Amino acid sequence: MTKVFIDGKQGTTGLKIYNRFEERDDIELLLIDEDKRKDPAERAKMINQSDVTFLCLPDIASIEAVKLSDNDRVKIIDTSTAHRTNDNWAYGFPELDEEFREKIRTGNRIAVPGCYASGFNSIVYPLVKHGIIASDYPIVCYAMSGYSGAGKKGIAQYEDESRDNELDSPRQYALTQEHKHLKEMKSISRLTRTPIFAPHICDYPCGMTVSVPLFADMLLKKVSKNDLREIFAEHYQGEQFVKVRPIGYSENMIGSNNFAMRDDMEIEINGNDERFLITSRFDNLGKGASGAAIQCLNIALGIDETTGLNLGE
Repeated sequence: MTKVFIDGKQGTTGLKIYNRFEERDDIELLLIDEDKRKDPAERAKMINQSDVTFLCLPDIASIEAVKLSDNDRVKIIDTSTAHRTNDNWAYGFPELDEEFREKIRTGNRIAVPGCYASGFNSIVYPLVKHGIIASDYPIVCYAMSGYSGAGKKGIAQYEDESRDNELDSPRQYALTQEHKHLKEMKSISRLTRTPIFAPHICDYPCGMTVSVPLFADMLLKKVSKNDLREIFAEHYQGEQFVKVRPIGYSENMIGSNNFAMRDDMEIEINGNDERFLITSRFDNLGKGASGAAIQCLNIALGIDETTGLNLGE
């Protein structure tokens, strides 16, 4: 039985990971005493007793937690931003390329992607890899997310009965173009130009859409919508967690909350001969957070990567 410790179980992602283990009989959870959860010595003890430790902490705390491990045998799966562009860590999006999956399978340091970055890279990585766009293409990305991605404080704000009326509407943020996911969005998709990114937080709990528009005459190859769809379908062929939908799958609208409570993702290509719109839809707490973390665990343990996860049709 695999011994698992969650450092930061009280946070949104940590609690989700903890709850996912309730029905698994192959996992033994190591639980730290509540009054010692910030004690470095006790945390070090738990980390080094585990086979796998999940870090669900702020960046600085995650970096410090890694230093508490004195055993290379312990696999550390970090859900923070801290190690996502560190070449010594596996990037936890196995569908992007076989090299990603192999590094997750064989390594003992795994960084779980950010939610927005997961949607962005699911679109842009194949475009760059297959020579559809140049690495310096001026990408603009916009996204909509449920408020659960804002953490405990943000969730409390949205669920407060006396909240500000502004919270009834989508709110655009990261106005300085310094969102914390931009670094991995650029690095993982091997871009040389930082994208413009316009995320929105909305008045619903879970779910996310990430969209990238493209001008056909700015691409490196002349392609149609059908051509693009086939390129994505081939790239993700055989993958259970990423579904490439047929052209015309959504007739008029794409809802952002349809994938709530799911751990997979879907990609759609829409638009016309001059302008394409590629959209990735998933749950920001599923494939965008705890679901991705559990998928990485399953791969690292050498078991069916769908174990304990919810995949729709």
